[in-house]
Amino acid sequence: MIRFLINGLFRDKSRSRLPIIVVAIGVMLTVFMNAYITGFMGDTIEMNARFTHGHLKVMTRAYAENEEQLPNDLAMTEVTALKEELAARFPELDWAARIQFGGLVDVPDEKGETRSQGPAAGMGVDLLSPESREAERLNITGSIVRGRMVLNPGEALLAEQFSQKLGVAPGDEVTLIGSTMYGSMSMYNFIVAGTVSFGAEALDRGSIIVDIEDARHALDMEDAAGELVGLFDAGYYDDEHALEVAQAFNSAFVGDDDAYAPVMKTLTQQRSMGQLVKMLDVWSFYIIAVFIIAMALVLWNAGLLGGLRRYGEFGVRLAMGEEKSHLYRTLIYESVFIGIAGAIIGTAIGLFFAALVQKYGINISGMMEGSAMMYPS
Repeated sequence: MIRFLINGLFRDKSRSRLPIIVVAIGVMLTVFMNAYITGFMGDTIEMNARFTHGHLKVMTRAYAENEEQLPNDLAMTEVTALKEELAARFPELDWAARIQFGGLVDVPDEKGETRSQGPAAGMGVDLLSPESREAERLNITGSIVRGRMVLNPGEALLAEQFSQKLGVAPGDEVTLIGSTMYGSMSMYNFIVAGTVSFGAEALDRGSIIVDIEDARHALDMEDAAGELVGLFDAGYYDDEHALEVAQAFNSAFVGDDDAYAPVMKTLTQQRSMGQLVKMLDVWSFYIIAVFIIAMALVLWNAGLLGGLRRYGEFGVRLAMGEEKSHLYRTLIYESVFIGIAGAIIGTAIGLFFAALVQKYGINISGMMEGSAMMYPS
């Protein structure tokens, strides 16, 4: 009987074409939008983790309370020993010291006088150590627009958009004006090795990236760092495991009132990242629910119209002695076959479009202008 019903659906296109098309379109949109939102939000979380928050971050308590101000006067000292301790206790994480700082980038002319200048958000990361994975993690090499990677001390990378604003090219000298860890003024010269574009407005509008040792010399932070960032070797964030690691580390400092005692925070405990992680699950559920409800309404209406069109057929079948229960069962079987066929077709098409977006992407940089959070655009 099942083969008979399937043959009937294939031969009578009027009974199957529209329902299969509706199901296929609904499934395609559901699969594509779920893949897009999951990928977009997942990349957003990982981008913020790689550049700022880490999967886990160690700071002093005072620094953590004022983290948005980047208070390097509250930074950690003896960072090398702490990093070695963390690597030994939590080998599943890759730890890296970083210094986030603000300052003014000054561009001199031929006479040494200011030609242009602008505020910059700086990042000191380990770019020159052979064992460091920071350049790979931040995709610096793949983001270079002009020039080259930092290869020597005293070199820096500027955001391409920022360099255009300042009128700076690779090989030019710039001066970073800021404040040291102890509050005094600091001026340090860098040679622009290259320019980068990460595709994130928050990074591209005014970033300068230097090796962490140069940042330490410029800011008088010998063996110090504002934060130690840890990322799971697996490459993705595991909130449950991250909470276990943070609790294990922080338990050693319970009752310690020292403002400079280290504290570890997970990604979801920093700023609004916890809300962002929760939104990923909520948005995926809403998208699936909306399309399922929309498909149900459309198919319900199509079923009513189909029932009216086939009213005569049902009457003939009942007049020939077919039982109502058997008639209902055949209609349910037809619906199941139509649903399976539409789901297979829609899933294949949805995955095809999702693969295209994954490979080529969608340029939404115009929508991200002015955003303080890093989004892949």
